[in-house]
Amino acid sequence: MAQRPKPDKISTNKGDLIIQPILHGTLMLEWDGKTIYIDPYGGAAAFEGLADPDFIIITDIHGDHLNMGTLQTINASNALYIIPNAVAKEMGVEDYPKARILDNGEKIAEKGIQIEAIPMYNLPEDASSRHTKGRGNGYILTFGDKRLYISGDTEDIEEMRSLKNIDVAFVCMNLPYTMDINQAASAVIEFEPTIMYPYHYRGTKGLADVEAFKSLVGKGTKNTEIRLRNWYSKY
Repeated sequence: MAQRPKPDKISTNKGDLIIQPILHGTLMLEWDGKTIYIDPYGGAAAFEGLADPDFIIITDIHGDHLNMGTLQTINASNALYIIPNAVAKEMGVEDYPKARILDNGEKIAEKGIQIEAIPMYNLPEDASSRHTKGRGNGYILTFGDKRLYISGDTEDIEEMRSLKNIDVAFVCMNLPYTMDINQAASAVIEFEPTIMYPYHYRGTKGLADVEAFKSLVGKGTKNTEIRLRNWYSKY
């Protein structure tokens, strides 16, 4: 059995939203009888003992987000895939009839959950960027009266800073791929989610200093609770 952090519960007006951190940028959500895998990565062992997914939501084409080895080892036979077009091309979407392609700015409602795709990208916006604008998606998921933001691989962009009424946020911070803790803290202080989880914080020089990040946010706002979880337990 995988050694995971204990799941958290967020109250909504239609029952509890269960949040299960798994690994790096991967998490599981459960709400109203539905199970969602975000960027499943880590192989079958990472999901041992968890319910099979009703949704698989993927942010980008890189292997820690679109991980075909993991997708082929979990039971995703009944899952609806929510993916950007670049991911669909990599997967061969014709092999996945249960797939919905979303571009930045598009939204759908499925099984009582609203899913909105929003930009995620690096700066400057040019062809040399590791994450070009429009290729991948961040997401806002609405569960009853609660809104949850998944940053995906993004830098400190205006589209994140301008978010409103976010109850739960997952924000990345790993150099050189996304942003450092100072950029991430500045953005979080501006859009002030009620609860915020640092995730996706392993970079080329190890793990980001999430304790320092928490301190930075605490100095800038008292309106955001930072929840630190161990996303890098060995399986």
